[in-house]
Amino acid sequence: MLTGLLGGSFNPAHIGHRRITQFSIDRLGLDEAWWLVSPGNPLKPRKGMAPIGARLKSARVQARRARIVPTAIEGQLGTRYTVETLRNLKDRYPKRQFVWLMGSDNLAQFHRWKGWRDIARLVPIAVIARPGYNAEAMTSPAMAWLRRYRVSAASISKKRGTLHRSAPALVFMRFDPDSSSATAIRRDNADWALQYRDAAVRDPLTFRLVKGDHSS
Repeated sequence: MLTGLLGGSFNPAHIGHRRITQFSIDRLGLDEAWWLVSPGNPLKPRKGMAPIGARLKSARVQARRARIVPTAIEGQLGTRYTVETLRNLKDRYPKRQFVWLMGSDNLAQFHRWKGWRDIARLVPIAVIARPGYNAEAMTSPAMAWLRRYRVSAASISKKRGTLHRSAPALVFMRFDPDSSSATAIRRDNADWALQYRDAAVRDPLTFRLVKGDHSS
């Protein structure tokens, strides 16, 4: 199973997340993709962050009828950093081949992530272009190191699994930009999470019940 991993706060999940994930599934020939709904991003402030249960529920709504699996598994693993999550997932699911998905805005600051070179050695990385960030991403410290490992998406999709075995590997994918933004959604509706306050979601990977409020 070739599985894409898209990490984020999903505060809330929106159609833009769905579009870039479906694009990546098609472009890379993925069997499915997992949305890793993070308990908390070390590089983002916690103020304004909705409970993880509400964020997971919003992700489940956006992922309907798609080969997308939203999960809060990082909470169960107890991992705080992506490099720790990847090591745990590779140990837990040895028959899966993972590809890390991220926008060019994340590539621009990738050198600030803990163990970012280790992340690149663990799994291939597929970067989705985002308007306003591409130039910064292409001149970032991480890109200076990753550039030598750049490969084409077309060759990867023809030889499923090759990308995994050749990590470090970097794919840069052009994508029709989407104007959807979690920031804009929160600005227009600061209380969006209240609709999921009484919801309880069964995590499809851990099978744990995740509540919609802060008691989860």
